[in-house]
Amino acid sequence: MNIFLHILLTNVLPMGIMIALGIIIQRAFKLDIKTLSKLNFYLFSPAIMFELLYKTSISVSVFGKILLFFVLFMIMQYMLVEIVIRMRGYGPSMKSAMRNSVLFYNSANYGIPLNQLAFAGNEKTLAVQVIIMMTQSLVPNTYGIYSVNAHKADMKAIMRTILSMPVIYVIPLAFLLRGYNITIPQPIATPIEYLSTAFIGTALITLGVQLGNMEWKIKRSLLVDVSLSGMLRLVAGPLLAWLIVWLMGLDKLTAAALIVSSAVPTSLSSVLLAVEFDNEAEFASQSVFVSTIISIVTVTAVIFFLRLNV
Repeated sequence: MNIFLHILLTNVLPMGIMIALGIIIQRAFKLDIKTLSKLNFYLFSPAIMFELLYKTSISVSVFGKILLFFVLFMIMQYMLVEIVIRMRGYGPSMKSAMRNSVLFYNSANYGIPLNQLAFAGNEKTLAVQVIIMMTQSLVPNTYGIYSVNAHKADMKAIMRTILSMPVIYVIPLAFLLRGYNITIPQPIATPIEYLSTAFIGTALITLGVQLGNMEWKIKRSLLVDVSLSGMLRLVAGPLLAWLIVWLMGLDKLTAAALIVSSAVPTSLSSVLLAVEFDNEAEFASQSVFVSTIISIVTVTAVIFFLRLNV
């Protein structure tokens, strides 16, 4: 129990405090969540992704293994959520909302701080989390936009929206510059560093602002669906990750980093997409809220068991 409390206090609670500050600020001043979202989408998130991909040493073999893990993990998650969708008999909009609430997890503004705290800033585990963040950032900005619009928009409009996302261009640019050992000029490197440094605090505050903007109760009509979403994301997620890393025979540190990365709550991206494209915004918001609150316990438990067995 002492170890469990230590993990809770040192690894998870600091993030909870940052999120709570966002909630307090939102309740006091009513900030514009769309403005904060745009800052994260178009400035802070691309900056930290570029910074980490450009500076973090990632071998080709490790990169390949993590990508294989991610593909297998997403396929298995998709299969599980499809079973739930068929059992519940959802309509088109709810199908995409449920998929997004499970498949899109908070690998950036929750995953990066969690990785840094859980593994004491270990460069190897950070590299693992960077790759997961990169792939997870691409999914909402491509498949996610398509999924919430497929039943009500033409493909040209969907593609225009997808192509407007900066993360699509930041990732290949970072790899290109790193691959050719191109030094970034200082007048450009310094602003990127400033934006990157601002990411974690701003992202956690933004998550808190979004939670502070929500109604803190679950409608009875959504109780079952929100609960299913939370179970699939917070319980089934790390269990599937454990199964995959075991089958792949990954080393203990990489395996632990991947399991922790899979245990985080539903991404704010699912809410942003739902709000932006008017697609089950209430369900999306409540799924993020519930999974974020419950993750305080479930993420602590995942780290606790990993410390004992990995």
